[in-house]
Amino acid sequence: MTAEHPSVSVIIATHDRPQLLAKAIEAVRVQDYPGPVECVVVFDQAEPDTALARENPRRPVVVVRNDRTQGLAGARNAGAAASSGELLAFCDDDDAWLPAKLRLQAERLAATGADVVVSGIHVSYGDKTITRVPRPEDVTYAELLRRRVMEAHPSTVVVRRAAFLGKIGLVDEDIPGSYGEDYDWMLRAAAAGPIAVVAEPLVTVLWGRTSHFNRKWRTISDALQYLLRKHPAFADDPRGLARVQGQIAFAHAALGERSEARTWALRTLRGSWRERRAYLALAVSLRVLSADRVLRLAHATGRGI
Repeated sequence: MTAEHPSVSVIIATHDRPQLLAKAIEAVRVQDYPGPVECVVVFDQAEPDTALARENPRRPVVVVRNDRTQGLAGARNAGAAASSGELLAFCDDDDAWLPAKLRLQAERLAATGADVVVSGIHVSYGDKTITRVPRPEDVTYAELLRRRVMEAHPSTVVVRRAAFLGKIGLVDEDIPGSYGEDYDWMLRAAAAGPIAVVAEPLVTVLWGRTSHFNRKWRTISDALQYLLRKHPAFADDPRGLARVQGQIAFAHAALGERSEARTWALRTLRGSWRERRAYLALAVSLRVLSADRVLRLAHATGRGI
């Protein structure tokens, strides 16, 4: 490790996606970053594949079991505990980094003095690829309350270890099903200090079909309600609050809970009549549209509900 090229630990939480995982690991190992890069693969609710381990002084691969809370949050924290890098990075097991990712992001951290840096993404959905790149003004606390800013994807995050263990904190393991744990962490990161941005797409994100949360509507509703309770600042941003309430309304509509969907939709519209998720939730609850069709159309534009 040197001051110019601090050591990096890349944490990949995985569950039952061996082929995609192999691609994610290889993309980490071929990074053109001059410093040491450790890849920590955390098997969540699955037997670790120790054959993936590599004892390479510059690009080792460490395989561990999630010995914390089951789910993404516990797995990411378990990976951080098992790692040694001065910088921590996260990569989902169905995503792949471009070769220059770590080098460009480490340079931006050094230039800005920030604790966290993100980049843009290529969203791959079926035969479509959509590029989305955040701006620095997109990843402020106020803007993140207003919208999720999906282009600042968790697989783009690099954070200083001291900040992850200190003022920002670990990933919240109490969030139901670990849904939205990355959003909660990003809100806390933005509240703790400025987030730097490399305004280039440096990660290819496989969207939609492979997501562990695809169509897990009960978990999504519970987690979003938890998020609103945890971050009372949503109450000060009517648009941000309506966005999350609209997502909850849609989740209940997808579950066939028509009364709950309409209650949340009306609550949403009282805060912001422009929030389209409320109208979609009402349409699904009235069976004018199917939740699956709405979800497919959203994914086709590189976005979610």
